[in-house]
Amino acid sequence: MKHMKIITAEEAAAQIRDGDTVAHGGFVSSGIPEALIAALEQRWLNSGTPRDLTYFYAGSAGNRDGHGGDHLAHKGMIKRVIAGHYNTAPALGKCILNNEIEGYNLPQGTLSQLCRDIAGKKLGTITHVGLETYVDPRKGGGKLNDITKEDIVEVVNILGQEKLLYKAFPIHVAFLRGSYADEAGNVTLEREVGLNEVTALAQAAKNSGGKVFVQVEKIVKEGTLDPRLVKIPRIYIDALIVADPKDHEQTYGCQFDPSLTGEIRVPVTSISAPPLSAKKIIGRRGAMELTENTVVNLGIGIPEFIAAVANEEGIGDYMTLTVEAGPIGGIPAGGARFGASVNPECILAHHEQFDFYDGGGIDLAFLGLAQTDQFGNINVSKFGPRLSGCGGFINITQSSKRVFFCGTFTASGLETAVEDGKLKILKEGTEKKFLSMVEQITFSGDLASRLGQQVMYITERAVFELRNDGIYLIEIAPGIDLQKQILDLMDFTPKMVGTPKLMDEKIFRDSIMGLKDNASLQSDS
Repeated sequence: MKHMKIITAEEAAAQIRDGDTVAHGGFVSSGIPEALIAALEQRWLNSGTPRDLTYFYAGSAGNRDGHGGDHLAHKGMIKRVIAGHYNTAPALGKCILNNEIEGYNLPQGTLSQLCRDIAGKKLGTITHVGLETYVDPRKGGGKLNDITKEDIVEVVNILGQEKLLYKAFPIHVAFLRGSYADEAGNVTLEREVGLNEVTALAQAAKNSGGKVFVQVEKIVKEGTLDPRLVKIPRIYIDALIVADPKDHEQTYGCQFDPSLTGEIRVPVTSISAPPLSAKKIIGRRGAMELTENTVVNLGIGIPEFIAAVANEEGIGDYMTLTVEAGPIGGIPAGGARFGASVNPECILAHHEQFDFYDGGGIDLAFLGLAQTDQFGNINVSKFGPRLSGCGGFINITQSSKRVFFCGTFTASGLETAVEDGKLKILKEGTEKKFLSMVEQITFSGDLASRLGQQVMYITERAVFELRNDGIYLIEIAPGIDLQKQILDLMDFTPKMVGTPKLMDEKIFRDSIMGLKDNASLQSDS
């Protein structure tokens, strides 16, 4: 069999033409084809070409340090960006907010599915995901600035049901990465923390008449790879690039960890319990909502404390934790390794995980709370001059059976302490989170109410619930003044039925709460 062509990253970058659509796989700082993206930037810096590219990725790409998507943050080089998340590529987001580059922010899961639909030559991806949020064309269509004009999302009515059509477009170049390639060009991903959407992207580029370049760690002899591990077959690939190890870290700044790939399993007792803090208080209150035999998704940040508390309480096996990037089971990793799980039972492709999510497969979802308003809407995607992006938030929150938004009551400078089972606010945060109207609707409270979705908002000092007629304050922390430390710090007055009850005092004591023996943890099966 003919051997696959092996070229340098610079030679691959030289094949990109003005006006091409360039796509790559990866999630946050894992699976990013760093050598190829960096080479494309260097070509631009050296020659001023290629120009007017469309840059596409489904998830998040970078580590807020110039890696990943920030390599391509150049006016003139990039004409348009279509992406799921921008927080880890702040320079790219800044270019968009400065009207230097056209920008769209669309749901991560839907973009991963769009890769598959482009491969199949479909018109696009048709879904309920995004209705009545800022990606709905009646509310902006995911456009991020004044120079972004084209509608790439359309409302359609099919069989009497209103849906969104995310329009397909050709992919001219796909930059991907894998673990090993054999001499013929077949590529495996066994040392990656996830499969992402690499197969679908390779198919999409190939069926668009485009080119596929894959960076790998090593070339091995033809016929030595397990065919069941091959995720990018040779027939999709135009050339291979053997990457320098510095451009092929498992995740940025991290050495290879076999517990993230399923090669080994580590004891969960090696994961230390976090100290008692406002974030852990929120995690503890959230963990009280866990039930046995449920499928759970945890967002990044404060929701990660749910898993930590569950393990500390001995109920880590009561539910199955999942991550939108593809892992099922195990314990989700945080920081630069978000998207991976320690001791995963299974790792699916990106779009496969979202197919399950979009169909209502998640029983309980714990996501961040950045801003909420009197209608129960949530904004986690855009805050004045800062562009974060929705990531998988819209897919997850619109489709899960129960949703819990977890965050501190105020932001920027909040300091707390606990004493004798009571919460003390040592220094109040300077930014309110409970507003009259959120800046951008990443989650629609009105739609959730109409669908009968169960929604709660959990903070360190108060718990709220979304009902048909609005937001209800249902619990306050012991030691907290209802008027001065809750109501006076909200831009709207929540509804109440009598006096809200006190949050469980055990949450505010630095000892095991005994959730394992709690009779309320009942099976949902």
